Amino acid sequence: MFRHVGVFYLPTRQTADSDGVKLDVLRKLVPVGQLQTVAQRHASTGRSIVLAHGCFDIVHPGHVRYLQFARRQGDVLIVSLTGDDAIEKSDGMRPYVPQELRAESLAALEFVDHVVIADDPTAEPIIRALRPNVYVKGKEYEHSADPRFLAEKDLVESLGGRIIYSSGDVVYSSTALIDSALATDPSLEAGRLGACCARWGVNAINLRRTISGSFVGKKIAVVGDALLDRYVFCDAMDVAGEAPILSVRPLDEATYLGGAAIIAAHLKSLGASPHLLTTVGDDVETEQLIHRLDEHHITHTALRTRTRLPSKLRFLVDTQKLLKVDKATAQPLDTEQQRQLVGALCDQAEQFDAVIFTDFGYGTVTNALLEAALPKLRPHVGVITGDVSGARRSLLAMHGADLLTPTERELRSAAGDYDQSLPAVAMGVMKQLRVPNLAVTMGRRGCILFHPRETEPERYFTSRLRSEYLPALARHAVDPVGAGDAFLSAATLMLTTGATLMQAGYVGSAAAAVTIERVGNLPVSRDQLLGYLSTRRELSHASATDAG
Repeated sequence: MFRHVGVFYLPTRQTADSDGVKLDVLRKLVPVGQLQTVAQRHASTGRSIVLAHGCFDIVHPGHVRYLQFARRQGDVLIVSLTGDDAIEKSDGMRPYVPQELRAESLAALEFVDHVVIADDPTAEPIIRALRPNVYVKGKEYEHSADPRFLAEKDLVESLGGRIIYSSGDVVYSSTALIDSALATDPSLEAGRLGACCARWGVNAINLRRTISGSFVGKKIAVVGDALLDRYVFCDAMDVAGEAPILSVRPLDEATYLGGAAIIAAHLKSLGASPHLLTTVGDDVETEQLIHRLDEHHITHTALRTRTRLPSKLRFLVDTQKLLKVDKATAQPLDTEQQRQLVGALCDQAEQFDAVIFTDFGYGTVTNALLEAALPKLRPHVGVITGDVSGARRSLLAMHGADLLTPTERELRSAAGDYDQSLPAVAMGVMKQLRVPNLAVTMGRRGCILFHPRETEPERYFTSRLRSEYLPALARHAVDPVGAGDAFLSAATLMLTTGATLMQAGYVGSAAAAVTIERVGNLPVSRDQLLGYLSTRRELSHASATDAG
């Protein structure tokens, strides 16, 4: 039932022992609504009830000692664990183990009689339902001034119960243990991610059906800076004689669509019908861009408002980047140019299933443009998404969008808040912009998805946000350029099909992984995405769980 990893255990889906006897631990799991009945049944036979409450992200020896101590304080031990939605860690990445597996871990302990998943950040609702004779807390709470614990303590005592503190003789850090385990056995991630996918409704069958069928023909407008990404592949020669700098010899070059243009190319390759609205120059690079767009059969509205098209030049030895040269300056639209672009966009609004705004800092997307376009688009367009590249204040002009996908640094920069926890910053920005979905990308660490727990828009921000941590799916990080663009493209398409944020975030992460595992900013095709998803172990686990 449990897989031993160092000094703690992670649950597996095994349901029978070596003799074929079913280990029915799930019978110990009690819904919150049945707690009072369970408590009354035990009280009627004169049995005293002990409550232990915590996160229990992984069950380690410290937890076992604590729960054994609790069991000795009465006749029945009920363990309540804080549900995923009620846990808020400063980095937004915990809990690591989903609540279902945490509950199974605790229920498998022989001395635990019942397990309940608490939907609130404190144990107060559980205490009211159980009226425990004893509430056991760790030794570290004996002199705690935490108002949440003090409220629990007052409630227990007001109902006639007692608070007892355990010895605290074995102390472990769940975070340190998890990090150590993942470092030695990365395959553990698949089990946790599989449980999350099962909960989110993310499985191979549904994803294949959606990507193969529902993506096709979706009309998506992409508004933003188009540019070219040029790679110069070099051979490292030696250290130059005139100065301690590396001497390289160019071997080959490759040019890729970049910025808003690669987002349009991703959408086209995934089966959609994108329309790119951008600004260009009157130079050779512009003609190259237009030629590439025509090759991909991407329709476009390109206003010639620049002196030159933005481009980025990168020098590489093998896959290692040595230098990036940004060959562009910002040229914001004037009022007449803005009117033309907004008009071209809004005149076609009723045709679009989604509109993507992406600001790369070269002047196409401005606060004024967003303020003019968004109110006109909102009544007609089902899905509006947005992103920025770098510290762009335009993020805070994307009012009413359905999804934003900034990095943590971009989010904190826009909010001007580098001190509060990530969930707190996310809540502040989402509430300010009335945005129901936020995917904060964090490079190699993956992303954190935030959305309201309430279903009515007027109540979105009356309680804490729900959050889910999604680790990076790339098996080998080769070239991260364009990963965020691939994420935004695929996630937006998923939202147009009625998918949840969790489903959209997973597919977006898979598209980003395809991009990261190769050199160059190439569009992700539908077949490549489906092929990649077919290799994911957690999807097989989720499909098997759903089928069962």
